[in-house]
Amino acid sequence: MFRVSIVVLVVLLAGVIGGAVFLATCEIPAPSAPVEKVISDEKFPN
Repeated sequence: MFRVSIVVLVVLLAGVIGGAVFLATCEIPAPSAPVEKVISDEKFPN
């Protein structure tokens, strides 16, 4: 049981580190289209 938990911990740690490296190195483009949302007048106090 101890050996299985070590393997699961190592796989989980490798996934977290791999995900962090991926997010740090990939170049995700920023959204280029403007976003417009209509807000009703009831949401604003008088």
